[in-house]
Amino acid sequence: MLLPLPLVALAVAAVPGSLSGGGTRRWFGGRGQQQRAEAQAAKDAAAAAFYELDTAQRDLRISIETISAVDDSPAGRKAAADFAALGRRIDEVSHAYISAVDAHDLDRDSLDPATADRARTELLRAKEALERTRAELERFAEGLGPVLQRAESQLARLAPAVERARQALRDATGALDAVRDTGLRADDLAARLAALGPELTKLNEGAAEHGVQETIRRADDVLRRAEAVRQEAERLPERAAETDRRLVSLRTRAEAITTRAAGVEPVLSELRRRYSAACWQDLQPVPGQAERDVALAREKLREARTARAEQRWPDATALLATVRALLNTTDEAVSAAGERLRRLDRVSADPREEIERTRFVIRDAQRLAMDGRTTPDPRHARPLDEAVARVDRAVAGLEGRHPDWWHFLTELEAVRQTVARVVQDIREERAAGPR
Repeated sequence: MLLPLPLVALAVAAVPGSLSGGGTRRWFGGRGQQQRAEAQAAKDAAAAAFYELDTAQRDLRISIETISAVDDSPAGRKAAADFAALGRRIDEVSHAYISAVDAHDLDRDSLDPATADRARTELLRAKEALERTRAELERFAEGLGPVLQRAESQLARLAPAVERARQALRDATGALDAVRDTGLRADDLAARLAALGPELTKLNEGAAEHGVQETIRRADDVLRRAEAVRQEAERLPERAAETDRRLVSLRTRAEAITTRAAGVEPVLSELRRRYSAACWQDLQPVPGQAERDVALAREKLREARTARAEQRWPDATALLATVRALLNTTDEAVSAAGERLRRLDRVSADPREEIERTRFVIRDAQRLAMDGRTTPDPRHARPLDEAVARVDRAVAGLEGRHPDWWHFLTELEAVRQTVARVVQDIREERAAGPR
């Protein structure tokens, strides 16, 4: 009985001369084996260079993607463009390497020494090109340092910025709920908080949808606006109490000024009786104007109380500011009449004090102007000489039955102001030193 042969035996039998030594395989000894080994070593070295370049490119691509996601500046765009150009160069040398590997089968039995030498040369050339390109890639990566650092810093800010914005919204909501529990509506604050809803939605959509820089900008804006709402909500009870205090205070002040304004007419009568028209005619409109201003202030107070009741806080604040300004103006006008009579009585009783006070100021300025000089600077001497002449004219104007005492007072006050400016100029020039 004939048994079937094993498959290995059949495969050996299929190759003529495989066991007899009469096959067709060409064996190279010595020099041929060395050339094959050198070619294989060049292939291994080229493969290692290819792997290192590919790894470096992959690592750098992560950095470029980070920069592109964050930095839209000219430097960021240039980095991406330069990396793309390097990528094309890498593709070229990689293609050359792969072509060199594919062109030579170093495991082929019939590889002759000339082909092995050619393979080694081409593979070494490919390895050197790969290594040069990797060195170029490393230099490029080193130059990316500042741009990459800024991009990484931006990315590091992203998550904390978004979380701070969300927390600020939660805090603002809590503060608003708390103030509403006290009976204050805070409708304007609620509207401002509701307006941040779409911004929160965009924050939740993330940087992938809206970009890193835009998301950070939006988070900072939401944080600022939500924090403002929270602070105003927390201050609202005190603001309400302060508004109530101001309403009471300004109402009391309006009543007091009304009482004082009633005393202006007697003061004007006294001025008209004892002094010339020039001393009091500018005060004639005071009683009527005071009456109108106080009436307007009372009307604005009523409007402010209505705004307070309706919790329109900005309107209430603005109205109270108007009331205060009206009462300040009226108070000054009412006070001016009494002060005018007091000053006129004092100077008409004895003008020497006012005269000596003014002349002393002039003499003091003259001494300063002459300090360290033999002759005064004309820029200082002229206004001081004119000040002396103005005092003399003002004193001469007091002669007669009805002197203008108010002109006398205001003229001497103006002289003192002029002299004070001259003194200031002298001191500033001396402090600056010679030019």
